[in-house]
Amino acid sequence: MDKEGDVNNHGDEVQDIENNGLLDGKDEIGTHWSEFSDRNMPYAQPLLAKRTNITSQIAIVGANLCPIESLDYEIFENELFKQDWRSRKKVQIVQYVILKWGFALLIGLGTGAVGFFNSFAVENIAGSKLLMTASLMTKNKYYQAFLLYAGINMGLAAAAAALCAFIAPAAAGSGIPEVKAYLNGVDAHSILAPSTLFVKIFGSVLGVSAGFVVGKEGPMVHTGACIASLLGQGGSRKYGLTWKGLRYFKNDRDRRDMITCGAAAGVASAFRAPVGGVLFALEEAASWWRSALLWRTFFTTAVVAIVLRAGIQFCGTGKCGLFGKGGLILYDVSAFKVSYSGADLVAVLILGIVGGILGSLYNYLVDKVVRTYSIINGKGAAFKILLVITISLLTSCCYYFLPWVAPCTPCPTNITTTCPSVDESGEFKRFQCPPGYYNALASLFINTNDDAIRILLTSGGFHVFSLFIFFLVVYFMGVITYGIAIPSGLFIPVILAGASYGRLVGSIFDPVMTLDPGFFALLGAASFLGGTMRMTVSLGVILLELTNDLLLLPLVMLTLLVSKTVADSFNKGVYEQILHIKGLPYLEAHAEPYMRNLVALDVVTGPLITFSGIEKVGNIIHILESTNHNGFPVIDEPPFSETPELCGIVLRSHLLVLLKGKNFSRERVLANQSIFKKISTFDFAKAGLGKGIKLEDLDIEEEEMDMYVDLHPITNASPYTVVETMSLAKAAILFRQLGLRHMCVVPKSQGRPPVVGILTRHDFMPEHVLGLYPHMKSQKWD
Repeated sequence: MDKEGDVNNHGDEVQDIENNGLLDGKDEIGTHWSEFSDRNMPYAQPLLAKRTNITSQIAIVGANLCPIESLDYEIFENELFKQDWRSRKKVQIVQYVILKWGFALLIGLGTGAVGFFNSFAVENIAGSKLLMTASLMTKNKYYQAFLLYAGINMGLAAAAAALCAFIAPAAAGSGIPEVKAYLNGVDAHSILAPSTLFVKIFGSVLGVSAGFVVGKEGPMVHTGACIASLLGQGGSRKYGLTWKGLRYFKNDRDRRDMITCGAAAGVASAFRAPVGGVLFALEEAASWWRSALLWRTFFTTAVVAIVLRAGIQFCGTGKCGLFGKGGLILYDVSAFKVSYSGADLVAVLILGIVGGILGSLYNYLVDKVVRTYSIINGKGAAFKILLVITISLLTSCCYYFLPWVAPCTPCPTNITTTCPSVDESGEFKRFQCPPGYYNALASLFINTNDDAIRILLTSGGFHVFSLFIFFLVVYFMGVITYGIAIPSGLFIPVILAGASYGRLVGSIFDPVMTLDPGFFALLGAASFLGGTMRMTVSLGVILLELTNDLLLLPLVMLTLLVSKTVADSFNKGVYEQILHIKGLPYLEAHAEPYMRNLVALDVVTGPLITFSGIEKVGNIIHILESTNHNGFPVIDEPPFSETPELCGIVLRSHLLVLLKGKNFSRERVLANQSIFKKISTFDFAKAGLGKGIKLEDLDIEEEEMDMYVDLHPITNASPYTVVETMSLAKAAILFRQLGLRHMCVVPKSQGRPPVVGILTRHDFMPEHVLGLYPHMKSQKWD
């Protein structure tokens, strides 16, 4: 896993403070992320390279423009930062460390509480619905039972869709791709807004209770990230809800760490898998990692586990209504006989191969469905809600009427439970069968998804025909459900389809196998997870924590490795595909092979403007009005330097703060030390979800336009630079590993301008590179 954007990769907490970027700026680019992604727009076409100069007549080409920018993870070492660091006392360092661990505690408490609430609400809402349906069926009121069942489902679905359509469109879907993009450095703040958190919580409860083939596990990752983001805002200056100690957290680097903890806490809360949550954040979510973050993430998930255990003990007193076994999922399969022969290993390998093929096909179909739904959803809120209701009706019809084609099975005589079952999560559903018989297919369909998985893993008495029907329905319903305007996770649909597939294979080969068919269901779920998610270590540990049996781990690991290897030969993981569909500029860990044949200068496009170290106010205003660039090289020229030299990079947001403070002079001279008494690092702190300073907020008088301002105090004097002849592949890897937003390209020879361009995230995107060089075709990484 790549290290975070710190070239020295410091691990202890004191160095964290030193690396803490207090002078981070917020993008002021106009197009909002949710609007951009909803329209499914392609990347902006590369601008024609221009040679332009307003301030120093240096010909420079610059970076590609795109409405989605990068976050400021880089350490912005300017004079203000150094002055602030020198002035810090030991008590402030201790305060910062304590606050970071305190935030980790709050993230764990909040995410754990939300996870328990979700399970509690789903079990009671869905359980009440199933009890009322079963009550009508026992009275032979089958049509009334269907109308009640389908009516409640459509009502809950419509409510979830309305929340997404009218309050927070960014809350639709899993949320894991968006969290991955944010932790990769993509500035997409709308996905972490308070309204998104609200809709994610209640929309997920409504969607899962409506009987869709969706899970609440993916949305829980998004929920944990939203909770961490809100805590990481450092308070609000707008409403006076902040204090001096929180200013250290008003930067993208600390927010990224807290959101990583939130993503891990979401997995821990959804699966009761604290270690799996940490590994999920390490393997799948985060693009940068370090040892100090590992400790805080582990602490956060431990807090989640304690909160969930407290909730389970409280509900053990019977005060939680219908909340029972189906709540905080745990599939205890410790009763399995884990002994296997060579024939079993061959069967497991085949299971993994077929699971990888089916998983890659699942991803292909999801990709097509999501692209189709994006067209429908783009027509307005009414179409979003109508699509959700249509899928809800189709799901209700399949779930209610298909069990009628399944045969009735006599109740076993050697069991201790009641048959047919009398509760909503029982294994033996009577459905339309006479007394003494049960409908195995109804036990899977007319139940919650968590209970259906539990039955597949731990129970028996399934006909091959029933398993085949259930697998086909769940597989394709999971495909057509993802992409509608409700919070919907992919973990549970994939586990459900995989468990039914594995149980089907186990039932067919049961006479010649020593492994329990329920064990095959677990391996089938692992093969589907590996084939769709393309994760190995984290999924293996999550399944281990779910099943509570260490003896199952070797075969689960083998299945995951085989299925992932097979699926990788067909397409990418489902989350990578969703990132591409949404148009999020995600930087992969490996550069594309064709980038080895290009150098950094080959992809630099323009225009990009430079500033002098001491610049005229009018020039700055004119450039900010005429461009949307967010980073500008600062060039020192004679008499302030012997020859033109690169002083550093200044951000648009920092320029706006400096201009608003009106620290101008009538002469072109360097600012004296008194400027540090007029401005502070807190003035340049990254704005949260609120709006930062905009150009129209400035009140510059006409006479001030001819005055000068010294940019040196706010200029990053140590920007990362690469020589123009560096291969594009090497530059892309450096850009991602260091967590950069701007990378300066400098000339190889002397006697030329000190900078020849700037590379941003979008310059490394395949759409941009292949747009400039269409003869180069993308190839898969070996």
